[in-house]
Order: sequence, then C-alpha cells, then structure tokens
Amino acid sequence: MSNSSLWATANTNPAAAVRVKRLNLNQKYYYSSSISYSSSSSSSSFTGCPLRMRMGKRAHMATASNCLHHEQEDHLLSLLQILPRDLHDNLLNQPQPKRAQLLEVIMDLGRLPEARYLDDLGAQYLRTTAVSLKELEDAQNAVGDFGGDNRAGIAGTLHRISAIRSRKGMIVGLTCRVGRAVSGHIDMVYDLLQYSKSILFIGRPGVGKTTVLREIARVMSDEYHKRVVIIDTSNEIGGDGNIPHAAIGRARRMQVTEPSMQHKVMIEAVENHMPEVIIVDEIGTESEALACRSIAERGVILIATAHGQKLENIIKNPTLTDLVGGVETVTLGDGEAKSRKCQKTILERQASPTFEFLIEMRQRDYWVTHQTEKSVDLLLRGKIPQVEVRTRDKELKFVIERSKAYDQCDA
Repeated sequence: MSNSSLWATANTNPAAAVRVKRLNLNQKYYYSSSISYSSSSSSSSFTGCPLRMRMGKRAHMATASNCLHHEQEDHLLSLLQILPRDLHDNLLNQPQPKRAQLLEVIMDLGRLPEARYLDDLGAQYLRTTAVSLKELEDAQNAVGDFGGDNRAGIAGTLHRISAIRSRKGMIVGLTCRVGRAVSGHIDMVYDLLQYSKSILFIGRPGVGKTTVLREIARVMSDEYHKRVVIIDTSNEIGGDGNIPHAAIGRARRMQVTEPSMQHKVMIEAVENHMPEVIIVDEIGTESEALACRSIAERGVILIATAHGQKLENIIKNPTLTDLVGGVETVTLGDGEAKSRKCQKTILERQASPTFEFLIEMRQRDYWVTHQTEKSVDLLLRGKIPQVEVRTRDKELKFVIERSKAYDQCDA
C-alpha cells in the first residue's frame, strides 16, 4: 500500500455492490454511492447518506420508516411499563420528538427519578418526590431476575435494566436504558466492511458502539451473506429472550450464562459453529483479548468493542494491549540507535495486531479511523500517525477527511 493512500480500494462484494465516487473538496471527500442488491429487482441511489434498504421506491421507504417508528414506540412502552405509574404517564405524555431522544431513566432510592436524553436535551427530574423502596421492588418484580453482571432485559426488545446493589445485596438503584434498532450508522463504516478485516471500536459509553455492532451484524449476514455469530454476553446486541431481535438480520446469537465465561463462549463459537464473522461487545479482560487473538489466527473476522477512548488507552492498557499487537522493550545496538537517532532502549510493537482497523468513536458522528499497525508503530516512536476522520456535515452527509494528523483531530 503506497504512502499516498492509506486506504486501498477493496474488491466489491457481489452481494452488495457499492460504487464510491470521492469528490475532492479541500481534502474532504463526500460519498456518492449507488447501492444495488443481488437479491432485489430494484436498486436505490442516494447521495451522501445511502439507505441500506431493499425497498427502492420512496413510497416504500416512507412506509418502512413509519413501521419502524411504530415498532420503536411499542418497544418503548414495554420499558415504561416497569416504571411507577406517574413516571410512565409523564414520559408517555412528552412530545414524540423528545421521547425519541430518551436515553435512560434513573431511579435511585431516596432520590428524585431522572430522565436523561441524547444530544443537547440533557436531563430532567420526572417528579418532586423521591424513589421509594417499594417502587424499586415493583420494578424488580416486573423485570425478573438479574444476571451476574447485574443486568436484565425485556424479552423481544433491546432495552437494558442495570441494578445498583447495597453491600447486603439489596437493589437500591436502577438504570433503565432505552435500546433502539437505529439505522443510519452503517454508512460510516460500510466501505471498510468490504476489506473483510477485523475492526475494533472504542469510545465512551453512549456513543453508539453497540448500535453499530448490531447494524454490522445485519449487513454482514444479510447483504454479504457471511456466517455471522454474535457473542451476546448481556443480551444487549440481540435483545433479551431466546429469540433474537430482528435488527441483527440472519446473524446467529450465542448467549453467555456468566460474564466471566465470555472468552470460552467465543472459542466455542469458532469450534462448533463455523463462523466467518464473530461479533462481540465489551472486550475487557486478558482472557478475552487472548481469545480474540486465537480467533483471528484461525482466519475469522472479528468485529468488537473495547473499553477506552483513544488508541493510546489501548496501547497503555496491559490487559488489552494485545488487541493492537502488544508492546515490548527492545535494546538497540549503538549503530542502530545512532541511525534511528533515538535512545538504545525503545518500545516496539510485539506482534501483528488482532484488529487491522481501530475506530475511535469520539462522538456519535465523529469517528477517527486508524490502520492499527501503522498508527501503533508511529505512536511508539513518538511520531504522529495519519488517520481518516469520518463525520457528518450539517446536511447529514457522510464525509471522510483523509490523511489528517492525529493530533489535529477534535477531542
């Protein structure tokens, strides 16, 4: 791959042909994509933000959008039903645009219940009286049993309810997270999927990492016709219950009885079910990182998320550093140190990265994309790597800014 182009042209998958024209506008590159599906008699052409839909006519798209809206409203009702009646009514009576931005409802014993929203809507108290122990108990009874990770879900939905416990094990707080099958993020990463390479997403909670995994599962299974297996430790990708949510497409889903067993289920998936792609959320332990390497060495594509906000966080994290190749101390000879103009003892990448691409999701619509091997090597040498910045402009068009200095990216 030449230095003039960080991103080589990938072979187009015949199942989902994407023809991309990059228009050079002061180093900003707009996608103008025409998308066709081999299993569909119609094709759709959109500029900037292509829709991954099999229905080509605008009327059909409007119908699909309305159906999605009603489905999400129905699913939201199932979450609101576990709340106290006054909170249920308060949220249900809010304007639909505001309700659509609801992120989570917080109920802590002895404190005012709070609703938190996406974007700039912030948070608001839902009433002037504190949450009682009985209200928490009623919500717990409505939800059912919590897993070893203190998480539970609602069957057939993507919602997540997380518990806070006292030292004696009593539930004293609940975080009721709204899960939505949101489409429209896949265009930010669609072109990279054609490389058939492993991708690691990192970012703070709430930037949409799990949503992206869900869409990738659908696209890889339905459009690329890959054998996709999701390791769904908290049932957050495929939803609660034994039947996975339709949002993951034809991908299969393996549930995990205990979070500590995630790495074993990952290996089990490879050995028993012959996947071409494995998708896993929240890689957080050394055993899981080693399982990722073992899977990658068998030629299986990995799509995963990990804890961290920037690539440097992963490099410096002794638990996760193996995901990006690991770091070792190397002692150079006098001649080599002189030719490199560096100290005799340096840090170098230990092995090939498990993930060829690493994407920092700094905001929902601001992604910094690394070629992992190149970026890690340059950072360890104290140099600044070149990256791709993927954003949306004010018109919601997908924009790629190429060959941008890493230290010039927005925080």
